[in-house]
Amino acid sequence: MSFGHPYLLLTLLVLPLAVALHLRAQRRAMRYAVRYTNLEVLASVAGRPQWRRWLPPALFLLALGALCVGFARPHVTSLVPRNRATVILVVDVSRSMQSDDVKPTRLGAAQAGVRTFLAHAPKNLRVALIAFAGEAQVAAPPTYDHELVRQAVEDLGLYSGYGGTAIGDALAAAVLLAKQAVSNDRSLASVSPAPAARGGPVSILFLSDGYQTRGELLPLQGAARARTAGIPVYTIALGTPNGTLDRGFGSYANGGGRVPVPPDPVTLKAIAQTTGGQFFAARSANALQSAYAKLGARLTRVPRKHEVTYEFVAIAAGLLLGAGLLSAVWSPRLP
Repeated sequence: MSFGHPYLLLTLLVLPLAVALHLRAQRRAMRYAVRYTNLEVLASVAGRPQWRRWLPPALFLLALGALCVGFARPHVTSLVPRNRATVILVVDVSRSMQSDDVKPTRLGAAQAGVRTFLAHAPKNLRVALIAFAGEAQVAAPPTYDHELVRQAVEDLGLYSGYGGTAIGDALAAAVLLAKQAVSNDRSLASVSPAPAARGGPVSILFLSDGYQTRGELLPLQGAARARTAGIPVYTIALGTPNGTLDRGFGSYANGGGRVPVPPDPVTLKAIAQTTGGQFFAARSANALQSAYAKLGARLTRVPRKHEVTYEFVAIAAGLLLGAGLLSAVWSPRLP
């Protein structure tokens, strides 16, 4: 919490003064009670529970404190949806994504994670999907139609017949797609009769499960393009170090047995650090779901401050009302 006028918090110093005045008033009331001769009323006062005696003043002090805080113009920070933001989802669909060390398979877990991301994405978020193996392909262009992206997620298996992992080229393709989306925004704004809002931030959410084996650009070369464009890349390394794949799958049909397909967290972490993003390691379907949920909140919402002065005033009014009602009910009426 922050305050528009923090120096006004000094008004809280009136609280100990109010306590001192109340205690002084109580002592004077006790001296008056000694001289008072109506024993029936005095007996009713003495028989009251002590907490009834102190609750109304305590509520009054809380109300006074709430008003003092309200005078300082308090502000709180909350997450609100970004305006016209774009997220480019990049998913590895290479053959190693068929490994079942992450249930049901790495690709199946990735599809479920993207569905979770889309389910919590605000409607004004534009989403694109790129599938890559030996080369990158746009599965869904930047769109506000999340159902279209969801259908493209279901079809990711169609791209998995390609071999190799071209991480650098996939990053370059995502950056190019992001630039095109921003460029289209500017063109539409130039022909719009009314001033258009500035394009929201663009982010890349990149998931891969292995080392680069193909492509023209090295991973950090692709990351450098994202950094130059001012686009943060949030990376997820999917899989366990002990992940394996049957040799009988695709180009591995050179005999029986299984080959290791561990992820490459070092490279993916370096990509995130280079571009100002964040790295996540997901060794299970649950961990992947959690990563997509966290990234969904971070990439689709932005912290924004708003004033809560009226809330503190309302709390103070309620406390004052409660203190007054309790005093009226519990205080004895002198004849």
